[in-house]
Amino acid sequence: MLTISGITVRLGGRTIIDRASATVPTGARVGLIGRNGAGKSTLMKVLIGQIEPDEGSVDMPRRARLGYIAQEAPNGTATPFETVLAADTERAALLDEAETCLDADRLADVHERLIAIDAYTAPARAARILIGLGFDEAMQAQPLDSFSGGWKMRVALASLLFSQPDVLLLDEPSNHLDLEATLWLENFLRSYPGTLIVISHERDLLNNVVDNILHLQGGKVTLYPGGYDSFERQRAERAAQAAAAQAAQSAQRAKLEDYVRRNSARASTAKQAQSRAKMLAKMQPVVAMLEDPSLTFDFPSPSELRPPLITLDMAAVGYAPGQPILKRLNLRIDPDDRIALLGRNGNGKTTLARLLAGQLPAMEGGMTTSGKLAIGYFTQYQVEELAGSDTPLLHMTRAMAGKTPAAVRAQLGRFGFSGDKATTEVSRLSGGERARLALALVTRDAPHLLILDEPTNHLDVDAREALVQALNAYQGAVILISHDRHMVELTADRLVLVDDGAATPYDGSMEDYIDFVLGRNQPKADTPAKGAATSAKPAADKAATQAAWQARRELGKQISKAEKDMAKLQARIAEIDAALADPAKATGPLKGMNLGAMGKLRDDLEAQLAATEAQWLEWSEQVEG
Repeated sequence: MLTISGITVRLGGRTIIDRASATVPTGARVGLIGRNGAGKSTLMKVLIGQIEPDEGSVDMPRRARLGYIAQEAPNGTATPFETVLAADTERAALLDEAETCLDADRLADVHERLIAIDAYTAPARAARILIGLGFDEAMQAQPLDSFSGGWKMRVALASLLFSQPDVLLLDEPSNHLDLEATLWLENFLRSYPGTLIVISHERDLLNNVVDNILHLQGGKVTLYPGGYDSFERQRAERAAQAAAAQAAQSAQRAKLEDYVRRNSARASTAKQAQSRAKMLAKMQPVVAMLEDPSLTFDFPSPSELRPPLITLDMAAVGYAPGQPILKRLNLRIDPDDRIALLGRNGNGKTTLARLLAGQLPAMEGGMTTSGKLAIGYFTQYQVEELAGSDTPLLHMTRAMAGKTPAAVRAQLGRFGFSGDKATTEVSRLSGGERARLALALVTRDAPHLLILDEPTNHLDVDAREALVQALNAYQGAVILISHDRHMVELTADRLVLVDDGAATPYDGSMEDYIDFVLGRNQPKADTPAKGAATSAKPAADKAATQAAWQARRELGKQISKAEKDMAKLQARIAEIDAALADPAKATGPLKGMNLGAMGKLRDDLEAQLAATEAQWLEWSEQVEG
C-alpha cells in the first residue's frame, strides 16, 4: 500500500500541492490526471524522492522496488537489446557471480534464484517488449547513438517495463509512441502484476487500463474508483451537488444579510441581528467546481474553394535524390475531407504530410493543388521553437504583420489568449498553452486545409476534447496524424494506411484497425486436412463466414461515421445555444441571423441528431447480434 499523507509542496513561493492525502492499494492501477500545470509531475517526483515535500510524507512497503523513467534518455554504443537486459540489475549480478563463484553451496543458491526470477527467459522477454514498442530485429542490434531522442526514450521505457518494479510510475508514456506502440503498451499494462501509477491524457488508456483515477486540482487529490468515463460521471454528479449547495447557501446568505440590514438598528431585534451577523461571518463559502474559461479552440472559417484541393497522381516523395520513401501515391483531398494517416513511426506519415504541405516536392508523378489553397501545418517542432522570452501577443503580431491590433487580439482570443494571458511570457505558459499558441499561429490565415502532426502531445483530456469539438466544427479539410485514437475515431471520416512505401485507403473502421494491430478477431485461414475428423470446412461455410465478417466491417464503418456525425451536430447545436444566449458571440453563418431563424435551425439539427442516434442504435444492435 502506498500512502500519501498531508503533502505540501511549494516551488518558487507558490503552493503547488496543498496538504494532499490519498491511499493507493497494493496492486491498484491508478491514472493520475489533472489540468496542465496542476502539479502532476511534481507529485510524481515527490513519490520517487526527487522532491522533498515541505510538509507531510509518502509511505510504502519497505522492500518495494520503485520504477520511474529518468529524464535523460540512454546514450552510448550499447544496443537497445543490451540496454534492456542490463535493466534487470539482479539478473546481471547473479549471472556475473555464477561465472566466478567457487563455493558450491552459494552457486546452487545463485542458480536457484536465477530460475526463480526467470533469468533464462529474459532475452525473449526483452525482445518481445522491444518489438511491441516498434524495434524490429535489426533496430535492436544498432547502437543507441544511432537513434533519435524519441526512440531512445522508447528504450528507456522498455528497460523500465522489463525490470518489473513493484511500483511502476509512468509520466505520459505514450508521448513518444505511435498508435501501434500505444496499443501494445495499453495491452501490456492491463496485465501488469504490480502497482501502477500513470500520468496520462489518453482517454482510452485511462478507460482500458486503470481501475482508479487520482484527480489533482487546486493542490488537492481525490481518488475515484473506475476508469476515466466513470470519473467523469462522478465528477459531474459532484459538480451538480456543489452547484446546488452553492445556490442554497447563496439564498440563505441573502436572507441573513437582509435580516441584519433591516433589524440591526432596532433595539428589540439588535441581538438577533448580531447573532445572524456572526452566522454570516462563520459561513464557509461553497466553492463551485470551476472550468477554465481560457480552454478554447476556434478555427477561423476558410473561404470556399472548388474541389479538389490537392490531387496526387502516381507521385513519389523522399529526401535523397533517387531514394523515395513513398511511391505510387494516388490521393484526392476535397474541402470537407477528414483523413487520418495510420502506420508505425518511420513508415512515412510525416513525409506524406510534408509533401501535402508543400515542404517537399514530388520526385515523380504529379501533384496538383488549387491555386488559392492556404494550408496550416502543425508539428511539435513549432511548439518547441516558440521564443520563451516573447509573449503570445508579440508572436501573433509578427505573424500577422500588417493586420490591425484588433485582428491580432481576435485570433489570440479564439484560442484562449485574452487579457493577461496574451502578455504572459511563453516560458511561463504550460505545454498545453504553448500547443494552443502554435495552433493559433498556423491557422491565422484561415487555411482551407489543416495538417496536424501529433497535436495532442501536450494537451490534457479536457483540452483534447475541446480540440475534437473545434475540428468537427471547422469548415475546412483535415489531415490528422495522432496516437490518440479517441480523437481519430471522432474526427476522421477516411483512414489511409502508410506502410511498405505506399499510402493506401484502409477499408475498415478504427476498431477494425485496432483489432488488426493487436491480432484480434481476424478471420482465420483453414488448417490442412488431417483425416476425416479434421477435414476443411465446406465451401458454403467459408463463404458465409467471410460474408458475415465483411458485413460486420461495413456496419462498423457506418457506426463510426454516425458517431462523427452526432459529434458534429452536437457541436453545431452548442454553437447555436451560445449565440442564442449572447448574440454577440455568434460566428460564421450565425452572424446576422435573427433569433427565430437560429431557433428553427436548432430544431432542424435536433431532429437530425435524433434520427442519427436512432440509426446508430439500430446498427450497434446489429453488430452485437
